Amino acid sequence: MTDRFLPRLIAVTLAAAFLIALWRWLPALAPEKAAEPPPKAATPRIVEARGDLAADEQSMIELFKRSRDSVVFISTSQTVRDFWTRNVMSVPRGTGSGFIWDDAGHVITNFHVVKGASEATVRLADGRDYKAALVGVSPTHDIAVLRIGVDFQRPPPVPLGTSGNLEVGQKVFAIGNPFGLDWTLTTGIVSALDRSLPSDSGVSIEHLIQTDAAINPGNSGGPLLDSAGRLIGINTAIYSPSGASAGIGFAVPVDTVNRVVPQLISQGRYIRPVLGVELDENLNARLSRALRTEGVFVLRVTPGSAADKAGLEGVKVGDDGTVAPGDLIVAVGGKPVTTVGGLVGRLDDYKVGETVPLDIRRGGSTVKVEVTLQPGT
Repeated sequence: MTDRFLPRLIAVTLAAAFLIALWRWLPALAPEKAAEPPPKAATPRIVEARGDLAADEQSMIELFKRSRDSVVFISTSQTVRDFWTRNVMSVPRGTGSGFIWDDAGHVITNFHVVKGASEATVRLADGRDYKAALVGVSPTHDIAVLRIGVDFQRPPPVPLGTSGNLEVGQKVFAIGNPFGLDWTLTTGIVSALDRSLPSDSGVSIEHLIQTDAAINPGNSGGPLLDSAGRLIGINTAIYSPSGASAGIGFAVPVDTVNRVVPQLISQGRYIRPVLGVELDENLNARLSRALRTEGVFVLRVTPGSAADKAGLEGVKVGDDGTVAPGDLIVAVGGKPVTTVGGLVGRLDDYKVGETVPLDIRRGGSTVKVEVTLQPGT
């Protein structure tokens, strides 16, 4: 047994020694590689000439340059008191956009941008900051007017356009501060007209412009411009399950702005034109379903009001307890109305003292009545 094991051990040992020697000396036996030439020095690539900008690009650039200085960044804060120490401190509340309205330093933004804030700071495009004073608000239209005291180099007001002749499909441009990214330009088209949304006051905002220009949180209060750089609306809301732009944004039309803002500047509030009747949205909806009809039911006419002078009639209760429905307003100025909010919005197209034609359904027939609008409370 020992005689057979010893030769095997010697053979294994010699084989291992040979492999070790081969591993150590094999690199020396390999042919030498030719030396590689040193790498050439890298140089920047040549820039290709761009040529002239396209006409639409050039016009968009010029529009932004003309409009940028008229747009402002608004940051708000709220004064709070610490529950334990009773110390009063100012905490940031939010940011938004706005634009210069006139040479007196008035700044227009959305009401919801400044709602609940103790103070607001307006930053101009050149970096100057100003504390803003609140002049007036109209929650129904989601409009607020601020004022800043600019002593020199006043930014120019945004040129005023009209929303009365807008067409679906025309280009629009939004400038604002989405997510705090200041002076951002986005583009799109007018997607639809005459939209309505509920406001903080419960009355719907009528005649809204729908656009697919990217509008995000922080754009609120910024201007919506046409291709001439004129103001056609105030960016106010988006429809988005995620809270970010989904291609459906809304702007308060400039014709509404131009009607409301002068009152806010001169009086601090907006006085609505009214008929002088009592209405109720919830009851109106129930009556419409029960009677299977559309319109706005007049519940009560205020004695001596514009509606009373025009002959409108409210609900009547007979001696035997029977209830006779009042007038049903079905149209204002030839435009149909089906809700209380819609009626209020249609009346808002007129001024106090103007005469408005109403289509009234009374006793199974439709009659036309003219009412001279009175100031609301």
